[in-house]
Amino acid sequence: MSNEEQNEMNNVNENNINNTEENTHEIDEDIDDGEDHRPSYKKKRVIVPAITAVIFFLAGIYFMIHSIYYQSTDDAFVEGHIVSIAPRVSGPVEQMLIDDNMPVKKGQLLIVIDPNDYEVKLAQTKAKLAEAKAALNISEKDITRSKSELQESSHDVASTSSKLDFAKKDYKRYSEMYKEGISSKQDYDSSKTGLTVAKSNYRSAMEKEKASKAMLESAKAKKEASIADIERLEAEVKECELNLSYTKIYAPQDGLITNRNVEKGNYVQVAQPMFAIVPEKVWVVANFKETQLTNMKKGQPVQIKIDTYPGKKFKGHVDSIQRATGAKASLFPPENAVGSYVKIVQRVPVKIVFDEDISKYNIVPGMSVVPEVKVK
Repeated sequence: MSNEEQNEMNNVNENNINNTEENTHEIDEDIDDGEDHRPSYKKKRVIVPAITAVIFFLAGIYFMIHSIYYQSTDDAFVEGHIVSIAPRVSGPVEQMLIDDNMPVKKGQLLIVIDPNDYEVKLAQTKAKLAEAKAALNISEKDITRSKSELQESSHDVASTSSKLDFAKKDYKRYSEMYKEGISSKQDYDSSKTGLTVAKSNYRSAMEKEKASKAMLESAKAKKEASIADIERLEAEVKECELNLSYTKIYAPQDGLITNRNVEKGNYVQVAQPMFAIVPEKVWVVANFKETQLTNMKKGQPVQIKIDTYPGKKFKGHVDSIQRATGAKASLFPPENAVGSYVKIVQRVPVKIVFDEDISKYNIVPGMSVVPEVKVK
């Protein structure tokens, strides 16, 4: 190796040593500075989770304390006594006096069904009733006449019976006298003829009395039948009057018309739903879990939140708690006596009523509600 090449290598080594010393000096200065020079995004990775954890911890404490004093559920709805209106007689609608969502008062006339057929039926039944009453009068007269004839025939029976006894005695006396030769043949024959006539008259009187009794019984039977007809026709008259009155349909309570599906001229059938009346009085039915009912009692105050009015809290109180779970009170209650039984937390309906006037709010059955009951 030449001297020149050796000098160049020495220069390179010296430069490398100098660079290394400079880098080491810079590192020492950074360590001695004492400040955190990490990027800001690394600092946020520590601060944000810490703040979030504190917030969740405080929120958990709040909700834990809140759950001790309050019970709430979102399985709650506004309820009311919705009355479905259906006709009790069939026929075409003659007058329609209602409209959708129209307010009505109890006793207000709402719909009129064509009454002509029912008026005719009522008139016919009344005519039949008059005929039955006339037949009853005739039967009563027949009874009176039959009683008179029976009385007369009974008198004839008594009279002919007396004459028959006399004829028998007379015939017996003349028969004995004729045998002894005291009486003549003519007197004997006359007593015998008298006995025959007396027997015939007696039998005739008996037949007449029997006929009179039969006529009397027949007249009584006709009277009873007439009375039964009258009672039946009087009931039919009342039925016809009721059916005629049913052609006018009145409001059974105050409320608003809803679900109207009938128009003027429609032919309606018996029990066909035409519309419903929704009353202004409503309440809340909240389905609380059975585990939430430990301290819940009648009369406890309630704050009611309705989705329609998110910024409003209505005041109410617990009116009553149903004495059966919702599943048990359903049409088909569950049968738990099977091998595949799985325990499920049941819900119990709780009725909550409003303590303030809500008439100025549009609160109708079916609305979603979130009630909060203060149990302690």
